[in-house]
Amino acid sequence: MIEAEHLSKVFQDKKRGEVRAVRDVSFRCNPGEIYGLLGANGAGKTTTLRMLATILEPTEGTARVAGFDILKEPAKVRANVGFLSTATALYGRLTAQEMVEYFARLYGLDETTIERRINDLFTRLEMTDYRDRRCDKLSTGMKQKVSIARTLVHDPPVMIFDEPTVGLDVMAARTIVQFIRECRANGKTVIFSTHVMSEVEKLCDRIGIIHGGQLLAEGSIGELRQKYGMQDLEDIFVNIVESFHAREGVAQ
Repeated sequence: MIEAEHLSKVFQDKKRGEVRAVRDVSFRCNPGEIYGLLGANGAGKTTTLRMLATILEPTEGTARVAGFDILKEPAKVRANVGFLSTATALYGRLTAQEMVEYFARLYGLDETTIERRINDLFTRLEMTDYRDRRCDKLSTGMKQKVSIARTLVHDPPVMIFDEPTVGLDVMAARTIVQFIRECRANGKTVIFSTHVMSEVEKLCDRIGIIHGGQLLAEGSIGELRQKYGMQDLEDIFVNIVESFHAREGVAQ
């Protein structure tokens, strides 16, 4: 489970001064559920996910991930989270298998468990044919599968995906989408960020629309359609964002 409570993040920029990237964001994501953070570039999606994964420390607020507080128990949070983004960030000189083994050992898995997990994952992801090939010799789709395997090797109950399909070809993107579905089917808590409306419609049980660092609306697609009287998700998104700008304009 993920429970975000009034998360805020402020950065100091030399030119712009104080930048509030995330403002008082609260939401909940349950096991066996996919929660999508939908927003344009710069909306605060990545910053929110990085706080949940303990990569960034919030300026205000906190969250509980898999039952652990991100401020008080960050190591336990990391042990229970798999984090996947578009950036594969693989070590080019390691083989696919060596790469996954490396991360398995970082998570403290014993050698017997590592062997079993790698065999299971490489078979499931159809990676056996290139398990001994160096990562710098792999295609984009192959690299992404290696990233999936390293993310899943410790079998975490919580999965966090940060724009995982951006820049991928159709087949590689389909692999990611199918993987996200499998995570839900296996009872994992899944949250992912995207600006792609079709991904949200295909995958999400609930979505949070984020803009300007604020969570402006939340609910299932059906609930949002009923609330705003529109069927098209893009129309709903634009309406919510435009209403936000109108309110901000009046406030100024």
